[in-house]
Amino acid sequence: MINGVAGYMYPNEVELQWSLLIVLYPYITGLVAGAFILASLERVFNVVEVRPTYRLALLTALAFLLVAPLPLQLHLGHPERSFEMLFTPHSTSAMAMFGFVYLWYLMVVLLVEIWLEYRADIVHAAQTRTGAARWIYRVLTLGSQNVSAASRSIDDKAGYIVTLIGIPSAFLLHGYVGFIFGSVKANPWWSTPLMPVVFLFSAMTSGIAAVLVIYAGASLMRRTPIDMRCLDTIGKYLFYTFVIDFSLEMLDLVHRTYEADESFRSLDFMVHTRLFVSQIVIQIFMGTLLPITLLAATQVLRLSEPVRRRIYISASMLTLIGIFAMRWNVVIGGQLFSKSFLGYTTYKVEFAAREGLLSAIMLMVLPFILLFVLVKLLPPWEEHEVAEA
Repeated sequence: MINGVAGYMYPNEVELQWSLLIVLYPYITGLVAGAFILASLERVFNVVEVRPTYRLALLTALAFLLVAPLPLQLHLGHPERSFEMLFTPHSTSAMAMFGFVYLWYLMVVLLVEIWLEYRADIVHAAQTRTGAARWIYRVLTLGSQNVSAASRSIDDKAGYIVTLIGIPSAFLLHGYVGFIFGSVKANPWWSTPLMPVVFLFSAMTSGIAAVLVIYAGASLMRRTPIDMRCLDTIGKYLFYTFVIDFSLEMLDLVHRTYEADESFRSLDFMVHTRLFVSQIVIQIFMGTLLPITLLAATQVLRLSEPVRRRIYISASMLTLIGIFAMRWNVVIGGQLFSKSFLGYTTYKVEFAAREGLLSAIMLMVLPFILLFVLVKLLPPWEEHEVAEA
């Protein structure tokens, strides 16, 4: 990490304490929360059009959730000490809260819902597979062999309850990240009551976009047709959540501009210099206004299926880039100016370092590897799709 300084800064402000890995952390947890919210549309709100992505969304949430703590672990000089916050919890520690929320969401909510959804499939695989796979599925049955209609009805009811619990849990999992930044009163870039809400809706937006891209990519690799009714519905919800997210960000901007406290001139200068490309060009224009415009076109214009499909995929990929830029601008941007508002620093990412670009790339690739394994172990496709494949 190499920093350059322009103007006066205190010695402890020259070196950025939070790096690229801390940018990845809220980005990954946001994908988890958004993917789970998309899955809940089918289970709780009975949006049957998104059924083809229900299981895939759950597995996507699990794959990214397993990787979510790793950026924090790599950032710590002694990652083994992180368990102390769980063994000796403190009620006022926001980071300790994350540990308990994470364990609750992983062990109680997500794994239980996935097991209930797949239980009949697991039992069937344990009875029909051979070799090592048979033993793996036998372990996953947890001793439950009853797949009668009555037991499956109980699974559905229990899964519904777990999903109801999981929705506020998903909000809490990512909303607390925005709470951590928003509660730093000494930093005017972060200190806003809207920060948790903005983080939450941006998480929903990025998670929905990620599942859409993964579903389209998986269909292409499996050479199966994409359910356009499903894609249209996901695109519609992506558009709605993105509009709300952007409106909240603009509301925060208008409030800051109207308030115009002593930090406003300094922050405004930073946006037009240090963060111009990442915030104005990438986040706002390329990652927000362009995908919103593309998605709006699918809502008001009568476009052919191939055109809509390309628009959904393109808009979703731009959305993922824009949300990542938003995380970058929050985490890195909040550390580029001095507390005295007299100086600015720059941040450059090293490549082969513990918190460098290579580590970040590996952390972003790892969830897709885990998702590939999970999909092989627990296929998310409908039975008729499997037969056609």
